[in-house]
Amino acid sequence: MSDPYQPKRPSRSTFVQARGLEHHVRQWGDPQAPALVMLHGWMDVSASFQFVVDALSRERLVIAPDWRGFGRTRVAGADCYWFPDYLADLDALLEALLPRKPVDLVAHSMGGNVAMLYAGLRPERVRRLVNLEGFGMAPTDPAQAPARMRQWLDELRAPMALRDYDSREAVAARLVQTNPRLEPDKALWLAGHWSEPVARGRFALLGDPAHKRVNPYLYRVDEVLAVWREIVAPVLLVDATASDRWHRFVHTDEYRERLRAVPRLRRVTVERAGHMLHHDRPAAVAALIEEFIDG
Repeated sequence: MSDPYQPKRPSRSTFVQARGLEHHVRQWGDPQAPALVMLHGWMDVSASFQFVVDALSRERLVIAPDWRGFGRTRVAGADCYWFPDYLADLDALLEALLPRKPVDLVAHSMGGNVAMLYAGLRPERVRRLVNLEGFGMAPTDPAQAPARMRQWLDELRAPMALRDYDSREAVAARLVQTNPRLEPDKALWLAGHWSEPVARGRFALLGDPAHKRVNPYLYRVDEVLAVWREIVAPVLLVDATASDRWHRFVHTDEYRERLRAVPRLRRVTVERAGHMLHHDRPAAVAALIEEFIDG
């Protein structure tokens, strides 16, 4: 394994009290510079945007929170997590950090799904939105509800656990296994933010195991599209051609229906990148962000 990646723009950590939690918020850049809020995906952390931040061409204040139950935003005794809580957390954090003005959002995967809903529910708070591979989840059928809720009840009876690792290098190897495009130096650097040392020299992932429990509520596409139709901000949707989602979903009628629901949508595709496109091609992603945000 190579030496860890060396960041070009160092970050600083702060904690913001909101909704009964100490939210860990990572910041880069001059507090007086134009602000850009970045929202990470499921089983990820705010540090995940380091490579994109380093590739930005101009000075910005970049603000990236750890979602509740991820990274260093700890939740005591949670048994499951809900999208409405992410929405309320985002609303509270923006009020605390960037009150009373529209903000620019960059959001990946789960973060993209939260950001899209937020942009429809609080259209006056979002100036522009860059959505990286977070354009909704798989559709569901109401007939799935009984089995889903039974599964949730069953999973509540037993504790959830995440695997731990014998070294930071082993965590990095796991990241590369999941995403073979991730360069070894970036993987080793990410491993230091994606995990922490625990007892007996082991390394534990910085994520609440309760995230593994199934959500008892189905993803209701009709409700989601109703919210998306309320979006006022321009939206840049960024797909990646090597993403599993690309092959399974983006060529379907369902996907095209979702595209039509967003009033001011532009869509671009990043070649030679998978779902973690901000790791695979950070310079290309940074250029798309800046062109759209500054446009």
